[in-house]
Amino acid sequence: MSERVPSTGALGILMLDTRFPRIVGDIGNAASFDYPVIYRRMAGVGSGDAVTAHPDRPRVLAALKANAEALAAQGAVGISTSCGFLALYQDDLAAASPVPVATSALLLIRQLKGKRIGVITASARSLTPAHFEAVGAPADTPFVGLPENGSFASTFLCNGLTLDRDRVEREVVAAGRALVARHPAIDTVVLECTNLPPYKQALEAALGLPVFDVLDLLRDFRRGLG
Repeated sequence: MSERVPSTGALGILMLDTRFPRIVGDIGNAASFDYPVIYRRMAGVGSGDAVTAHPDRPRVLAALKANAEALAAQGAVGISTSCGFLALYQDDLAAASPVPVATSALLLIRQLKGKRIGVITASARSLTPAHFEAVGAPADTPFVGLPENGSFASTFLCNGLTLDRDRVEREVVAAGRALVARHPAIDTVVLECTNLPPYKQALEAALGLPVFDVLDLLRDFRRGLG
């Protein structure tokens, strides 16, 4: 995980305990941002604890709260997370955090008013109506997941040490095409997963639709913090 020396006005990012590569565009690479960020790894809370339909909510929330407080103490002016599935904790974490919180790119759904939105997620079987409801999004928002046994999953869900960027890009584009084929009324795509922004440009080119990701969310979130 890349890190940048924190400075006044930094955004704090709560990181799952992972080891996979984080290329530019990934939330875990500080070069993805044009403002300072502070990272804090939540020891013992990994992808499997977040990307699941049945998380241990008290344990995960306790880790989020404790580490958010630590980031605020380091000078973070706002808090985000490294996993879109942590949308589930948006209200509880915001209530406990000393600074404002934006947990997930799924928050974009309610911000993009008037758009017919579809979501690409890291795991279709793990994304539930509760995740959408937690961020004020329609519970029936259409979505597709990336292949359960694909290259993306082997790296990001199985905590692999290598990344085949080209294969992951092909999987993301295929998922996008499947999404619009199943739901042709969609005019905007949101990427749930914080590992997907590196593939945004390829997806927009393939679909001819605007695509929004966690970096878009956090750019506006950070601007609003002053």
